[in-house]
Amino acid sequence: MVALQGNPEHFDERLFAAKPHPGQMQVAVWLRQDLAIDAPTAPLHRLQDRYSLRCAPHVLGVLADSLNWLRSFIEIELNSANDNPIIDAEAERVLHGGHFYGGHIAFAMDSLKTLVANVADLLDRQLALLVDERYNHGLPSNLSGASAERAMLNHGFKAVQIGTSAWTAEALKNTMPASVFSRSTECHNQDKVSMGTIAARDAIRVLELTEQVAAATLIAANQGIWLRSKAADAHPLPPALAAMHQQLGEDFAPVIEDRALENELRLCLKHIANRRWSLHAQ
Repeated sequence: MVALQGNPEHFDERLFAAKPHPGQMQVAVWLRQDLAIDAPTAPLHRLQDRYSLRCAPHVLGVLADSLNWLRSFIEIELNSANDNPIIDAEAERVLHGGHFYGGHIAFAMDSLKTLVANVADLLDRQLALLVDERYNHGLPSNLSGASAERAMLNHGFKAVQIGTSAWTAEALKNTMPASVFSRSTECHNQDKVSMGTIAARDAIRVLELTEQVAAATLIAANQGIWLRSKAADAHPLPPALAAMHQQLGEDFAPVIEDRALENELRLCLKHIANRRWSLHAQ
């Protein structure tokens, strides 16, 4: 948002009171906190940002609002009997049923991978704006930090954006619901199956890919903020973003001359997995 000089009015509290989905309202609160917005801001010359900025709370909010019921499905499944038959020792009965059917897990995983892939798509669009000098409001092409004399020899974050686009495409491809591809097997005894395992494997892959997209976008956004800070009319960062910018700078130096970024992307992934940064813990 800061690197792209976005319009913070898109996250106004009064605006979200008109469509009070709890998740998107909470995301808007977090954005206002990060941007240090506690009152209406002065109008910008650009009233409306592109959807990937303006609608970020709406995309993330759907995921936030879905986590509780997804968790309920998963926890009940984990703490229940999935065997067949079920032995009732007290009543001395053998109960034959279909508790092996993983329909709730299949639906939860199919839903989760769609929700998460939408986050990858959101971040991919934001990164595409960041690297494109037609849309990034004054940043260098591909976020290159090279001097004017060296600019033609450097490509900045071009390869990172290409990789991010590929990861996002794979994540979106995997959103095809597995649960609708039931197959009949075992001479039509198992003639309706959940495909829950395939859905879960797809969800894991989508999560992995989205973490890769998040790592790339985070490092690129930090580069954009660094480039903004060099401008003559640069403004101080809000406290939360200044602290995050400093923390990221400890591991990820600005890209001035082109260098291989694979190890830095892998390190960022490791930090994400280890929850290195405390972000809006609940």
